[in-house]
Amino acid sequence: MLTEKAGTLAGVIWNALNGTEGLTIKQLKKATGLRSEKDLYLGMGWLLREGKLETCEVEGDIFVKLA
Repeated sequence: MLTEKAGTLAGVIWNALNGTEGLTIKQLKKATGLRSEKDLYLGMGWLLREGKLETCEVEGDIFVKLA
C-alpha cells in the first residue's frame, strides 16, 4: 500500500518539477500542494532511487531538479 502511495507522490513531484530549472524544498512543497513533509520526502525518495531526481545544497537550502 505504501509503495503505491510513494509512486503516486513521485508523479505529483515530477509534474511540479517538469518544465522548471528546479525548486527548493519549500517551493516544491508549495508547488505540489503536499502538506506533509513525510509525503514529500517519500515521493522524492522514489524518484531518487529511480535516478530521475538530482539534489544539491544551495545557500543552505536543498535544491531539487529532474535528472
